[in-house]
Amino acid sequence: MPDFAQLARAFLDEEYAQSPSGASSLGLIEYDDQLEDLSEAAFLRRSQRTDDWLGDFGSLDAASLNFDEMIDRDLAIASLHRRGIFDGWEAWRRHPDTYLNPGLRGVFGLFLHRLRPEEELVAAAAARLRAVPQNLEDGKRNLRDELVPAILLDRAVNQAHAGARYARELLPAEVTDGALRSQLAEAGAVAATAYEAYAVFLDEMRPRATGDWAFGEDRYSRILRDAELLDLDARALRERGRQQVEELSGELRRCARELRSTDDWHAVLLELNEDHPTTPEEMRVGYEDWTAKARAFLVERELVTFPEGEVCTVEPSPPFQRPVIAVASYQNPPASAPSMHGQFFVPFPPDGARPEEIAKRLESNSYPSIPSTSVHEAYPGHHWHLSRAKLNPSHLRQWLGTSYFSEGWALYSERMMREQGFFTDLRHRMFQYEATLFRAARIVADTSLHMGEMTWDEAVVYMMENSSLTEPTAKAEVTRYCSWPTQASAYLTGCLEIVRIRDRFLSARGASTDDTEHLRDFHNALVSSGDLPIALAERAVMAAV
Repeated sequence: MPDFAQLARAFLDEEYAQSPSGASSLGLIEYDDQLEDLSEAAFLRRSQRTDDWLGDFGSLDAASLNFDEMIDRDLAIASLHRRGIFDGWEAWRRHPDTYLNPGLRGVFGLFLHRLRPEEELVAAAAARLRAVPQNLEDGKRNLRDELVPAILLDRAVNQAHAGARYARELLPAEVTDGALRSQLAEAGAVAATAYEAYAVFLDEMRPRATGDWAFGEDRYSRILRDAELLDLDARALRERGRQQVEELSGELRRCARELRSTDDWHAVLLELNEDHPTTPEEMRVGYEDWTAKARAFLVERELVTFPEGEVCTVEPSPPFQRPVIAVASYQNPPASAPSMHGQFFVPFPPDGARPEEIAKRLESNSYPSIPSTSVHEAYPGHHWHLSRAKLNPSHLRQWLGTSYFSEGWALYSERMMREQGFFTDLRHRMFQYEATLFRAARIVADTSLHMGEMTWDEAVVYMMENSSLTEPTAKAEVTRYCSWPTQASAYLTGCLEIVRIRDRFLSARGASTDDTEHLRDFHNALVSSGDLPIALAERAVMAAV
């Protein structure tokens, strides 16, 4: 057997070759002109390799590993368990966006980070764009009518049309040199034509698409236990979600009584939503202002330690993402590049959206709700976490991770900032409670959907009743849950586990949350460990006590 370092290196080399767009996102520029192989043979081969790597990592002699290598080994095993469970479900036969994402994100990321001279950048992007038709042809061959859920078709069709416009019209504007712009436009036209043809293919599939999006209770529970290393199954998690819905609804009733002398928190939130930006750019500026305020608060209170050179800009969401994601998002700086620049993407409406759709999108990003989202996405949420985690020397931890930690940390950040007095306006605190209630409702909806005990329509109604979501946003949310099993439960599940670990850490030091020095030590130690399953993060942070 090779030693751990050799095994990890061999594993990562294979991973990068199989996912070149992912490798590029780390800043590994040697993969920039390649695109994923999405053929049936490639998916079957990767599934077999998952089993092989599980055997290799599992057979390592624990006595030969140091503390950090043990965590890395267990991270690899947990991640491979997750992959194996999804391999068995064959999402690549079910989800049309499987074949859209590598090309769109792979090209967008090149120009987002600009790690190469423009001539090399354009050449790499053009190579990827010319490989897009092959990806989409693979999709046409691989997707199965009896497995594709009809509700996922609209999402993919809209994304394909947005991708066509991005490749044909918007992407060439990324360069100023005329010859390079022509080269990019020519390759973009090839990709755009393929995206449009793929949209037609998906439209024609509608009468035949009879697939079920439910992941299944057993798979869901195995993800929780074997991949996330949680002592929960799907039903126990749903019960936790229901308990949190009840508790958080009580907090919202208390806020509503204080603010408007009523128990109807939902009506108060709807009223507060009326105070919203009137244009997408006003929305962006609102997020930018509160991002700066959150960072200044952290500096003043010394609640975290900032990595040198980190910066977070607040920008419109990518055009091809707008039909798919109706909420804010974040893109971290490449792990293998010196840049510490992250992007907080504000959810602009899709191109061509009707005025009433734009108004609903803006309403879902009201001024009272913007502070908590800014904390979640930027400071000390995703941006601060991932900028600091980037400094961890483990290459495995830069490649592998889980949203149960990353999203759990971001929601914990909202809670911690509320506890520390950042949200001085009751309206802002109310929306932070609502943001947490929304994540509790996600747990209930996601588990129920994938156990086959809630319909799509019922989930939309449930989310609207337990949040301030407008109907279009609720529909987009539920469709996202159907296409990404188990992820929607990550936020509050991870947050509650981080609170538990914090209490244990501070107790071991004889400290409380009022003790800034020890609280800062906890924050720094936890996020510096990477993006680990909660049990591994706990093991890492408690070693710092």
